[in-house]
Amino acid sequence: MRAKKSYGQHFLTAESIAERIALALRPEEFGYRQVLEVGPGQGMLSKYLLRLEPTTYAVEADRDMVAYLKTHYPEFSERVIEEDFLKVRLEEAMNHEPFGLIGNFPYNISSQILLKMLAVRQYVPEMVGMFQKEVADRVIAPPGNKTYGVISVFVQAFYTGEYLFTVKPGSFNPPPKVQSAVIRLTRKSELELGCDEVLFRKVVKQAFGQRRKMLRKTLKSFFPDEDLQADKFFEQRPERLSVEDFVELTNRVAAVRGE
Repeated sequence: MRAKKSYGQHFLTAESIAERIALALRPEEFGYRQVLEVGPGQGMLSKYLLRLEPTTYAVEADRDMVAYLKTHYPEFSERVIEEDFLKVRLEEAMNHEPFGLIGNFPYNISSQILLKMLAVRQYVPEMVGMFQKEVADRVIAPPGNKTYGVISVFVQAFYTGEYLFTVKPGSFNPPPKVQSAVIRLTRKSELELGCDEVLFRKVVKQAFGQRRKMLRKTLKSFFPDEDLQADKFFEQRPERLSVEDFVELTNRVAAVRGE
């Protein structure tokens, strides 16, 4: 079956890599009994997940791929959800129980997949995923790194990232034009930020909106009556701030607003 550009499909063909991705999950350590695979395609990764003890479910939007999976993996067929992952109510699909999230993620929606995971983080103790290498680097980049940005802060607010390995284009059919990378995210013990999460996201996005400018310029609209030049904190650029710094900054904005 041919990959479809509309779904961002690049089928993994390397057996050893598929097995390595599946074995990167640690259900015994975190105590979850379910795994959800995003975009299983022809089941290259699925067949290794099905060998694990946790019950594997999958979300696949491509009807042709769903039909293929039901034919070639009949024991899996009743656990394949035929829907767009971004529209699935994950907590209901997974019976309000913890699950590991995994997949060779479609590169065109990989950031959205992460944001959806964050929205149900109480159910997802860990994630193992293949991303475009540039995105993978960005997700786990520390403060001060040139690739550190909005998605870095959002994810690292709740998860600790680990770079596992790089995957070359020749491991796929058709080969993507970029390198890929597999990362693992492990949820932190604290599920709350210590500030208004909606405001936190606004502050982070505003700060990185013009990332080469100092905070006293990009965040002036949040502090209209304050002289930000008198505070050295605002002489920094956003990539220098840790998650904790952004939490503190969000609370300062809330205080100014009287919230």
